[in-house]
Amino acid sequence: MDKKKNSVERLSESLDIRINKRKSFPTFKTKEVVCLLLVTVVIGLMMGGLVTYNIVLKGSKVDDELQEFIENYDYVVDNYYGDVDKSSLIDSAIAGMLNALDKNSTYVGGSDSNFSIFLEGNYKGTGIQVMMDDESNIVIYTVFDGTPASKAGLRSGDIIIKLNNKDVTDMDLEEFSDLVKEQKDEFKITYIRNGKEYKASLKTENVELKSVSSKMIERDNQKIGYIRLTIFANNSDSQFKNALEKLEKQGMDGLIIDLRGNSGGHLKSAENIISLFLDSSHPIYQIKSKEGQEKYYSKGKETKDYKIGLLIDSSSASASEVLTSALKEQYGAVVVGENSFGKGTVQELQTLPDGEQYKLTTKSWLTSEGKVIDKKGIKPDYAITLNNSYYENPTDENDNQLQKILEVILK
Repeated sequence: MDKKKNSVERLSESLDIRINKRKSFPTFKTKEVVCLLLVTVVIGLMMGGLVTYNIVLKGSKVDDELQEFIENYDYVVDNYYGDVDKSSLIDSAIAGMLNALDKNSTYVGGSDSNFSIFLEGNYKGTGIQVMMDDESNIVIYTVFDGTPASKAGLRSGDIIIKLNNKDVTDMDLEEFSDLVKEQKDEFKITYIRNGKEYKASLKTENVELKSVSSKMIERDNQKIGYIRLTIFANNSDSQFKNALEKLEKQGMDGLIIDLRGNSGGHLKSAENIISLFLDSSHPIYQIKSKEGQEKYYSKGKETKDYKIGLLIDSSSASASEVLTSALKEQYGAVVVGENSFGKGTVQELQTLPDGEQYKLTTKSWLTSEGKVIDKKGIKPDYAITLNNSYYENPTDENDNQLQKILEVILK
């Protein structure tokens, strides 16, 4: 991965996101239990409460594989020639363990990673995302709408050269990010735009990331609502609900939901959005786990009666496929675009005491009718590849997938 692409994955904001924090381990009094507990403390971050239960409460022997890990952990800590960061050692062990599982079980890093930020949907910061260009400049990559950075007039492409009075031109992104995190409520930045130098004052506030955009398309004396959903974050369902209500109040005759490029997110958010369209008599997906298989139903109070179309592509995955399959099977929505990604598994996000996080595949899911989409995806009713002209000039008129779904809904 080149330097530019790698740098885009970092943010220059101070964040505080925590999901599924681990509970502390129980304590016991007998000598035998205390001895065993000393072992679990060493590996507790990696194995959690289940290991504690098996070793301490049940009194069973440590598995040979686990014993091998303990012995080698002790050897590394005791014999490595330099200082050992034990927390980092355990994090690396967990990352290695996940690499032996399916590709969706992955180590995602700290709670200030892009993954956590976008899934949470809000954070404490100024609303800018930065990258480092080929000339090692710290460049604003994204300015989120309605944030302090947006209000201060910052734009994508601005080159940051100073933070307060400190020159940042020789800093890498990690150093710059650490400097930003040290700032309190307000600070100043100096930046260059089109060769001219400017200054702006920024305040840190609670920033809500927008994952929903909407508009009304009027054609043939009909009003077709359009909602684009980029990710299923914690707040995406409430944003979607607000957008839908505004469109309905304008006399919407039909609705297009654009899920192109949406790789998924929180299943709960998808469930809440589906429930806006279907009453509680409708199953919306099924979950298969080690405990068995269970069918889940909509929590909605009514079933809408206007036409719905969905736009998908090869990047539409996971929660996007849950939403698409539920509305296709239970509502009769039409699907246009390309075959979806085919991710029929569910991951849970775990946060370690040091703030590092990982995803673990714990379940698989089926459509409301019990169909398996994993590694298969969802086939659209109308298979259409996006025109090259759209990439050159991204307008509604050049969006042949959008034009096709409008044609179908307007029939």
